[in-house]
Amino acid sequence: MSALIDSFFDPVTFTATHLVTDPATRAAAVIDPVLDFDPKSGRTAQHSIDQVLEGARRRDARIEWVLETHAHADHLTGAQAIKHATGARIGIGARIARVQAFFKDLFDATDVLPDGGDFDALFQDGECIALGALQVEVMHTPGHTPACVSYRIGDSVFVGDTLFMPDFGTARTDFPGGDAHQLYRSIHRLLALPPQTRLFMCHDYKAPGRDSFAWQTTVADERAKNIHVHDGISEDSFVAMRTARDATLDMPVLILPSIQVNIRAGRLPPPESNGTVYLKLPVNKL
Repeated sequence: MSALIDSFFDPVTFTATHLVTDPATRAAAVIDPVLDFDPKSGRTAQHSIDQVLEGARRRDARIEWVLETHAHADHLTGAQAIKHATGARIGIGARIARVQAFFKDLFDATDVLPDGGDFDALFQDGECIALGALQVEVMHTPGHTPACVSYRIGDSVFVGDTLFMPDFGTARTDFPGGDAHQLYRSIHRLLALPPQTRLFMCHDYKAPGRDSFAWQTTVADERAKNIHVHDGISEDSFVAMRTARDATLDMPVLILPSIQVNIRAGRLPPPESNGTVYLKLPVNKL
């Protein structure tokens, strides 16, 4: 029996969060949740989290896992809020330790241990996780970051930022540890899956000419239509395109607040002596 999939789109950060439920046991996982954050006021909120929790209640689902595809640079993760509400465990790819080590130094975050820290589980490539009667297969798909993973559940794969909808292309590779060659190979690992395999994106930016947001496609559609990696595009051509394109991109608006929270699995930095939590902005470092 196929998983039940409910998706929740946050138009502020262009993020799709996915709730995956086993219809037999009602065990569920949340993939890439969003904590609302206003960078102008520094205030957080849980509207996006509440929508997911309400979706789980409608399904009579029991959330057992929060699965992160990587340490996001464009939104703060809502993993801790879901864990607090449900007792779910938080998992991510094991190579998150490399990302933590770099950003621990950047933010002088002495409370972050570069060994997985606040995450409850660190997944290796090929590892399988039980979700009720379903199996979640972890696929290491680096390139956007060295720690990116995709989650294969039945005929569906949740690809994080590795791929976008066919009319938008692929993820940037200019973050620390990113690599366009690796991204090309990771994408082709995904595109070697059966053509009917459903692919669920983490983001959609509504490519020019499209009127609505979308976050679900198939291997066949990506191979036929992806503007960056459709069939026939060589690795060298892709790397040249990706490198040139990345050189024109601004940093994401929320990269500095989000990364220092996301390497802590959604935990905010510890409060200072006055009881206030602060997010740091390293000057002239990126």
